[in-house]
Amino acid sequence: MRRLTLLLCLVLASLAGHAGEPARFTERSLTLHGTTYRYRVFVPDGWTAKRAWPVALFLHGSGERGSDNRTQLGQGLPPWLAEHGGDFPAVVVIPQAPAGSRWNGEAEQMALAALDDSIREWHGDRRRLYLTGLSMGGYGAWQIALDHPGMFAAAAIVCGGIRHPNDNADLRVQGIPGDATDPYAWVAAHMGTLPVWLFHGALDDVVPPEESRRMHAALQARGTEVRYTEFPGVNHGSWQAAYATKELWPWLLAHRLPAR
Repeated sequence: MRRLTLLLCLVLASLAGHAGEPARFTERSLTLHGTTYRYRVFVPDGWTAKRAWPVALFLHGSGERGSDNRTQLGQGLPPWLAEHGGDFPAVVVIPQAPAGSRWNGEAEQMALAALDDSIREWHGDRRRLYLTGLSMGGYGAWQIALDHPGMFAAAAIVCGGIRHPNDNADLRVQGIPGDATDPYAWVAAHMGTLPVWLFHGALDDVVPPEESRRMHAALQARGTEVRYTEFPGVNHGSWQAAYATKELWPWLLAHRLPAR
């Protein structure tokens, strides 16, 4: 009886230690340039190795940076998946950017390494890769789209941008020439034909909605498939409404890259 009681206490303690831990978020790690990075992968309930799977890369915002491999689950797509992801038909890769970093340079390389590792581990379909991010992760999504044209089949970018209201801030897409008269048009011209759905809050006072409006206009001018949803009365936290948009996932997952 004492042994059974002790065993029960150990089980309860283990459960308590994981209180609030979303289900189906597998822990993974990789080593890049001598540094070990931990990340999470959402694996659908019906996952099977018998077929190839769509894979989405989610980039979190600045408030979720760190090394605990948990904080990046707190905003945006991961909470939506924890609540509604029982029948979600795709694998989702959720890296965590180190404290003080942006989604460029080493963090960008790490995110793409996590994506590549997950494609191999979870039988990902390289013709059905998707890109999404919010706030700082929205900037990161533009960065990756620019740096790797032709890699993703479609993207959903939430309250992100190309430049920052303060031109001295480092939260901006890197690699745009200083003499580019229109950085939005330049990015649109150099990121290929990636279909994009943009989301932004009309009252956003952190990343101005003008960032998404201008990218929407620039992509439209090039004939790129693009959608833009602006939420009236919403400030920076537009990701809840964005990821809950009923039409988003059928639209995103319907895209695939042509066979090579």
